[in-house]
Amino acid sequence: MTALRQRKGSKGKEPSLGAEFQPQQPNCCTDHHPEKILHGDWSWGAIIWTSIGWSVSVGLGLLCCIYVATLHENDLWFSNIKEVEREISFRTECGLYYSYYKQMLQAPSVQEGLSELIHDNLTESKRTINLLQRMNIYQEVFLSVLYRLLPIQSYLEPVYFYIYTVFSLQAVYVIALYLTAWLLSGSWLAGTLTGLWYILNRVDTTRVEFTISLRENWSLPFLALQVTTITCYLRPHVMPLKVMVWLMYVTTFCFCLTWQFNQFILLVQAFIIYTLDCADFLTTTQVTTLYLVQVSGLLSVWLLQFCNSMILGSLVLSFIVAALFVRHCQSGLKTGSLLVRLGKMLLHSAMVLLLAFTINYLAKKALQLRSDEHIFKFIKSKFALGPTRDFDASLYLCEEAFGLLPLDTLERLAGTLLLYPYIITLLLLSGMLAMAALQNLSSAEERKGAGDGRPVAFRPDVAYNLLHTLFYGLLAFSTMRMKYIWTGHMCAVAAYGVCGTELWTLLLNALRCNTKLRLVRYAVPLVMIGCLYYKFWPKVMEELSELREFYDPDTVELMTWISTKTPKQAVFAGSMQLLAGIKLCTGRVLTNHPHYEDKDLRERTRQVYQVYARRSPEEVYDILRAAGADYVVLENSICYERRHRRGCRLRDLLDLANGHIMDGPGENDLDLVPATHPRFCEAIKMDTAAYNALFTRTFQNKTFHVRRNKTLNPCCSSVSLHCVQL
Repeated sequence: MTALRQRKGSKGKEPSLGAEFQPQQPNCCTDHHPEKILHGDWSWGAIIWTSIGWSVSVGLGLLCCIYVATLHENDLWFSNIKEVEREISFRTECGLYYSYYKQMLQAPSVQEGLSELIHDNLTESKRTINLLQRMNIYQEVFLSVLYRLLPIQSYLEPVYFYIYTVFSLQAVYVIALYLTAWLLSGSWLAGTLTGLWYILNRVDTTRVEFTISLRENWSLPFLALQVTTITCYLRPHVMPLKVMVWLMYVTTFCFCLTWQFNQFILLVQAFIIYTLDCADFLTTTQVTTLYLVQVSGLLSVWLLQFCNSMILGSLVLSFIVAALFVRHCQSGLKTGSLLVRLGKMLLHSAMVLLLAFTINYLAKKALQLRSDEHIFKFIKSKFALGPTRDFDASLYLCEEAFGLLPLDTLERLAGTLLLYPYIITLLLLSGMLAMAALQNLSSAEERKGAGDGRPVAFRPDVAYNLLHTLFYGLLAFSTMRMKYIWTGHMCAVAAYGVCGTELWTLLLNALRCNTKLRLVRYAVPLVMIGCLYYKFWPKVMEELSELREFYDPDTVELMTWISTKTPKQAVFAGSMQLLAGIKLCTGRVLTNHPHYEDKDLRERTRQVYQVYARRSPEEVYDILRAAGADYVVLENSICYERRHRRGCRLRDLLDLANGHIMDGPGENDLDLVPATHPRFCEAIKMDTAAYNALFTRTFQNKTFHVRRNKTLNPCCSSVSLHCVQL
């Protein structure tokens, strides 16, 4: 399939964590929070240091943006390849999402383009669906409208406007992480270290340069901004509370609008808020506000997505409703001795979880919601003992992106000096958080008469960010794809540990040399920045000098043939990732596609994939006819797949689901039986009478074989492919 070949001629002042750790109060020129000027400190020192800090943040953001854009250009020679090659480079579901941006620009007007998306009959044959309800493509709609309005059409192609916007969001991402580290530590050197770590660990922090349109590349910058606004909100007197609540809502809304997996990310965040509430690190007002911000963001997206039932049936909404209701009913939860409070907390948590699952079950029954059941089947299969034969769950389980985090990830993170300060910071802060939690729980009676306050034993903004990195770290270790949520924030936490006062105060007090605090917290990060520059600058320059070009002649030949030799209303069946490319490059109708959040579509995909199973030509013909397919595209890379191990190849998943013995040497379950027919994708190439009576050879090259259903009008139906969202 797609390959990259070497281009010819190229080179290969905060309260401490406790009274006993109180640091000296630094002056404005050495401890420079970004909010100093907001507090009315207009001294020259505050102005200069704050200006430098903001300038460095913007500079690092632009550096990251230019870096990934240059890598994208160097890898593909994007500015010199043909338009069809550019479109093929949008891999898997990326091509599907970009096709709607292209479709909106080709529409006669914005109104007609929106109408086509709301009443779409090209993405799934024999069905009319509302794409704005089903998929998170408002960003493509927004960009297409913006491109129409701006006077840039004469000198900036639509594809560049699109990819540059996504790359610019990487700058937003870096700036957000920078500000989080700055707010936590009080030093913009922490932000600088964060930005450098993010860029140098690009392999593990982002994959935007080769999967541009992925929903996470749109949403994670907004998630990082949301974490920054939450950090500000939990710091007293930074900005007016109404402004902070509004900013939290806007960033939460943007995050939810751009990624269909938002509910699961917000569920983890809701658990973090719940944990901080139970341990008494947040006030009742803060907890309620954070919950309501989440709910408001989700419900706003629900309205924009034409009342998408998947949002109302999400676990995070059920959990928040249960948490707020049980908390309201249990007014005496935070009273009593330590053991009494621990007992109440366990009972309280059990009631919240029971009520949350009950609400969620009833909501899904009432809404008849089954769109996300494949995700729960995947989770159940992933953590249950023994294999599964469920086709949908196995598609996810067999992909490396949904497996455990590889250990070489930690080796790469250690090589950039990130892992070791992160682990030290994590261990020290976790111990101090545990002690502070015990102090909070055991001293409730003493604080009862002091209102809804909390002891100044552990800063709530630090507590939130610590639990954020812990919870999402566990998620990353369990599912590799989720590491991109963890590793970026990991840079900010490690930088806080290196540049913050609290941990250095603790360590220097233990060594009885606390007078060196100011020297150490600025000397150490500067030395680390120097080491990173010395070690990685030559490697970055060498990487930027690597020039390759896009090379996939077989796919280009296929797309050209489809565009010129098939009717515009022809329906294609095949693998999910290929069909997304066919939709983008040719505009033909599909039988299925990679956006997997629909039960009927998942069932149709499983049926269309029978072309790679051991089924009779008559059975495959009936399946394709039911899907409305005129053409089926068979791929040698799937039919003779060797990338996955035995039991995880697509043909193996189909054999197991059909109850057939798998190919090749190895054990088979006793209840599996030999198939009565040969594998369809192999047998059809023999051109025997049984196959030629139903299918006509229409196109063939080294990679693809296209057959047309003889008894269907070759300009009426759909397409399909093999690949889940990775």
